[in-house]
Amino acid sequence: MKVSEISLGTWQVGGGWGGSFDEKAAAKILNTAIDQGVNFLDTADVYDDGQSEAAVGKLLKERAEEIFVATKCGRQITPHVNEGYQVGILRKYVEASLKNMKLESLDLIQLHCPPTEVFDREEIFELFDRLKDEGKIKNMGVSVEKVEEAKMALKYPNVTTVQIIFNMFRQKPMEEFFPLAKEHNIGIIARVPLASGLLSGKMSPNRDFDKNDHRFFNRKGEAFDKGETFSGVDFERGLEAVEELKEVFKGDEILASWALRWILMYGEVSTIIPGASNTGQVISNVRAGSLPEISAEQMGKVKAIYDQKIKPEVHLLW
Repeated sequence: MKVSEISLGTWQVGGGWGGSFDEKAAAKILNTAIDQGVNFLDTADVYDDGQSEAAVGKLLKERAEEIFVATKCGRQITPHVNEGYQVGILRKYVEASLKNMKLESLDLIQLHCPPTEVFDREEIFELFDRLKDEGKIKNMGVSVEKVEEAKMALKYPNVTTVQIIFNMFRQKPMEEFFPLAKEHNIGIIARVPLASGLLSGKMSPNRDFDKNDHRFFNRKGEAFDKGETFSGVDFERGLEAVEELKEVFKGDEILASWALRWILMYGEVSTIIPGASNTGQVISNVRAGSLPEISAEQMGKVKAIYDQKIKPEVHLLW
C-alpha cells in the first residue's frame, strides 16, 4: 500500500474525547482529510462504540478515491487480559467490523494493544492467515504499548505493520525498534504523535478536560495503560519541556506542525496518524508534511530536551 505520510487517526473523530458522537462533524473531518490528500484512515471497533468505523464505512461509499482503511480488534475483551484472547472471539470481532463498515475485506486489521503474553500465542496470529485465505482481510498488524511487544511481533511472518507511540516525548522506538523494522520490511504507523495534545503547544497548567476525556481520568493509568495519555509524561513536566521546544522552533509555524515534521525525519516511519476534532486540525496536520527538513542543530536540541526532561520518566517503561 502506498499511503499518505500524514494520515488520520479516528479515535476522537466526530466527538472529541468525552463528547457525544456527531455524525455530521465526523463526515466533515473525514472528507476534509481525503480532500487534503490523505488516503489512509485508522479506526477501531471500540472508538465511539463502533460509530467511528461506521462513519469511515459511509465515507468509502461516497468517495471515488482509493482509500486504505485499518481497524483494530481486541479491546472489547473485558477484562482485557491474555485469557480473554480466543480465536473464536477475535474472528467475531473482525466479522463485526466488516459488517459495520459494509466491506467485504479489510485492508489492514490490527490487534489492539493486546497483553504482552498474547505475543507468544501462535494460534492467535494463525487466525489471521485463515481470515486472509477467506478474503476477509488483506493484511494484519499489531498496535503495541511497548517496544518489547513490537520486537516480539516480528517473529510472525504475517505481521506487516506495527503501530507504535512515537513522538518527541517517546523516542525509544527509533533506537531499539526502527532498525529491526527496516530489516524485516515492516510498515511503521506512528500513533499518539502529539502526545495527546501536549505537543500542540497550546496547553497551559490550568487546562480543564471533560470528565469523560482520558486526559482527565487516565493520568495514572486508571482505565488503560497510562502511556496512552500524554505518552505517559507528567502533565506539568511535559509543559515545561514544551516551552523549551517552542524556543527551538521559533517562528510562525505552530509547534504541532514541527512535532509531526520531526517524526517524518525518520525514514522508517510509513505514516503518522494524528487525530483531529475539527477540519482546521486536519488541514494543519497535513500541511506539516510540506515543512522543510529540521536542521541537525534543532534535532540535537530536541534530543537534549528529551534526555533531560522526559527520558528518566518514560524510557524504561515502554
